[in-house]
Amino acid sequence: MFQKFYPAEDIGSTYDINFEEYFDKGYRGVIFDVDNTLVRHNMPADRRAKQLFRRLKEIGFEFCFTSNNKEPRVKKFCEDVGGTHYIYKANKPSVKGYENAMKMMGTRRENTLFVGDQLFTDIYGANRAGIRSILVRPIHPKEEIQIVIKRYFEKIILWK
Repeated sequence: MFQKFYPAEDIGSTYDINFEEYFDKGYRGVIFDVDNTLVRHNMPADRRAKQLFRRLKEIGFEFCFTSNNKEPRVKKFCEDVGGTHYIYKANKPSVKGYENAMKMMGTRRENTLFVGDQLFTDIYGANRAGIRSILVRPIHPKEEIQIVIKRYFEKIILWK
């Protein structure tokens, strides 16, 4: 019943993911959520994020930021880490944003990863789109009230 909410993998932090290993397995694109996946909510790209995206480019990955946030937020973050692909107001868990991201990157479901911190938007959407999903822990516990409420239900599903 809850299968579409379960991630393929559950990793502590985006910064703990072994992207080299995924590249060796044939993955070529990564779709990222931004807020609380890469940096605290509405915070600018930090040194760690910039290093990660330099590393992904060196490995040979394409990447795209897919966020439910507004364009100024997502565009600025993308530019700050040297990216070129982003989707704002993605309406996750709608599959359309994930499909558009793959189109921008020139990847397919079979060679695309998704990394995000929320089950009901990020992971559910990626799973519905047929993309390998990786759930990471939120970077910071302080979140907007609607997300706090969703986190309560996430704990129930993850416990099961």
